[in-house]
Amino acid sequence: MRWWDIDPVLALEKELFPEDAWSRGMFWSELAHARGPGSTRRYLVAYEGERLVGYGGLAVAGTDSEGGDAVAADVQTIAVARDHWGTGLGSRLLTELLRHAQAFEATEVMLEVRVDNTRAQKLYERFGFEPIGFRRGYYQPGNVDALVMRLSDPAAAPAAPAAPTAPDSSPNGPGDGPANGVQGTEIHG
Repeated sequence: MRWWDIDPVLALEKELFPEDAWSRGMFWSELAHARGPGSTRRYLVAYEGERLVGYGGLAVAGTDSEGGDAVAADVQTIAVARDHWGTGLGSRLLTELLRHAQAFEATEVMLEVRVDNTRAQKLYERFGFEPIGFRRGYYQPGNVDALVMRLSDPAAAPAAPAAPTAPDSSPNGPGDGPANGVQGTEIHG
């Protein structure tokens, strides 16, 4: 994700999370920590043509193996446009975030998910996340609890399966769809 992605990200954010959408300033702040030496964030966007259809972000804390301390990662956000639910895009975004957690040498990955978001909980469980607690009234307004989940070994998480490609869908010939899965969707970080 880059600064020029913030406007389409905000539009999708407000569509999906109208009551607790992140602000422009929150995304700017996260991106400020996503580049250069000592970066502690990684944010991805998924486009289908010119349209943003998903995004995700990861933060890390701790030091690398040179410092000897454990590195913990936290999935900050994952969002997929409603018309792309069930396409595997959420799995692909999570796979990429976990790949970056490994690159940051994270020994565990945490996340919070609304207790009423069973679709997301099932996705995280497929990747090996386990519930470890609750944060009461975490999502505002509405005072909705968050389920806290942890993945103890990011390297052991399964990768997202590649989505099937449609025949003759690519200028390269039959079956030569995009290498990164969901037909016509590209993930950029």
